[in-house]
Amino acid sequence: MPPVSAAAPAASGADVLRVGCYPTAKSLPLRIGIEKGFFAACGLDVSLSYENNSRLQRDRLASGDFDVIHIAVDNAVSMLEEDGLDVVVVLGGDSGMNEFFVQPDIDGFAGIRGRRVVVDAVDTAYALQAVKILADHGLAAGRDYTLDPVGRGALRLEAMQADPSAAAAVLNPPYSLEAEDLGFRSLGRTVELLGGYQAGGAFVLRDWARANEDRLVRYLAAYLEALRWMRLPGNRAHCVGVLCEQLQLSADVAARSLAQLLDPDFGFAADAEIDPAGFEKVLELRRMTASTPARTPARAASGDMIDLRYYRMALARLSPPSAEPTTNRQNGI
Repeated sequence: MPPVSAAAPAASGADVLRVGCYPTAKSLPLRIGIEKGFFAACGLDVSLSYENNSRLQRDRLASGDFDVIHIAVDNAVSMLEEDGLDVVVVLGGDSGMNEFFVQPDIDGFAGIRGRRVVVDAVDTAYALQAVKILADHGLAAGRDYTLDPVGRGALRLEAMQADPSAAAAVLNPPYSLEAEDLGFRSLGRTVELLGGYQAGGAFVLRDWARANEDRLVRYLAAYLEALRWMRLPGNRAHCVGVLCEQLQLSADVAARSLAQLLDPDFGFAADAEIDPAGFEKVLELRRMTASTPARTPARAASGDMIDLRYYRMALARLSPPSAEPTTNRQNGI
């Protein structure tokens, strides 16, 4: 199993920042930022912690155990709509890099009927993607299949390995690549099945952001520096080594994971941009799949859920990127 925490040696007088994420390939910029000293250079002592499901991640942000969390931004919408908490998305990231995997004996969506779909939490993010994809193929949750909340990607893959009745899961690297190697079948990438979607990102409590503006701006600037560093061709071998060591991957799976992270149409968005249309798709899926109306409906992406002031201030601190691959917006948008 990957380590449950990672931190650079604390610099004298450094500001501590507690960050929650999942131990997936998408945590690579955080790991690089710690290892290469990008956070330390900005006066930050960053520690990473992991939880096995998004509910625990959200609870730790709400309680103040985490300052920032990097998971699917649908969870930020859930915190507003279901928990009544004032959270704000401050950074984009990616489309999810997700694929819909099924057991080897299943040759289409109809083969899921009567079985389980394993998810993180049943009412957020990639579970809602799965529900919409299956609805598009004539299958309804509760009638044709059940949702089983087992937790993060590694646990979903383990569940599919342990029991063939766990028919399907949405997975991203490295677990999607490991699933492929184990003989599980992909029925397609979620961006191909659903279109553009703002999945990964970072969010915080709004009051914390206001009280810690400088700390947050420095954090975002260091994260962007790390993201740019890992994009440079000369650094790719090192990135593969970090993935191998931190996630206990084979060199082959690590290299293929990195290739997906750097894919301009599937991986990280340039400078972790937020895709407004993709965020609207998040809100649309919640409206389409929710069993009950939200207690506090989220407003438009340009309103209270996204605040790019901190991101823009972070970008202003950086030099223009050098030798960075040319990208169009993720998902071809």
